[in-house]
Amino acid sequence: MFPELSTLQLVTVAILPTLFAIVIHEVSHGWVAMRLGDRTAYAAGRLTLNPLKHIDPIGTILVPALLIITVGFAFGWAKPVPINWNNLHHPKRDIALVAAAGPVANLLMAIFWALLVKIGTLLPQGFILSTPLIYMGLFGILINTVLMVFNLVPIPPTDGGRILTSLLPPRMAYSVSRIEPYGMFILIGLMLTGILWHLIGPVIHAVMTIIRSLTGLG
Repeated sequence: MFPELSTLQLVTVAILPTLFAIVIHEVSHGWVAMRLGDRTAYAAGRLTLNPLKHIDPIGTILVPALLIITVGFAFGWAKPVPINWNNLHHPKRDIALVAAAGPVANLLMAIFWALLVKIGTLLPQGFILSTPLIYMGLFGILINTVLMVFNLVPIPPTDGGRILTSLLPPRMAYSVSRIEPYGMFILIGLMLTGILWHLIGPVIHAVMTIIRSLTGLG
């Protein structure tokens, strides 16, 4: 990814898009939960864009940094915002809405970064900020699209898994929810074997193509 950039340059253009992608994803969950009756995240001071409130030392710092250095791409996670599902007005429906909030936020951010890329291409040639803006925007499109699609994989405890269990009949939902304690191990295994990226890669590419087309990037 961006082989023309040095490691330092890549870290510089990746840090803001990555932080915003992860933090706003989590804040969106908490904000929608509050609107639907649960103020747990608000009471815990987690409805803030201050990254210090959301940083997970491993998922937000170590893993993205190592990935940028080794493979030129960042992927990570923040501390999940606390949500008490029992406080939601209509738990079965509202769980799906709260879960969907994160991926929707990533989609909107991907569009936002695409618009910044468009602005960068329209700036006068030689303008000092145009190239960094373009690279930062391109990385923002990528990281947000990857996070959106990854989180929609229907394996609990992902957002897609929660959406699936909220839509299924109770007995089937219970059966699927029993996967949750092992879900992250399943996802890591699928990632390490390359199966996951083989499955979601075409979806990521298609979404990025649509976003670039909608924002006039071709």
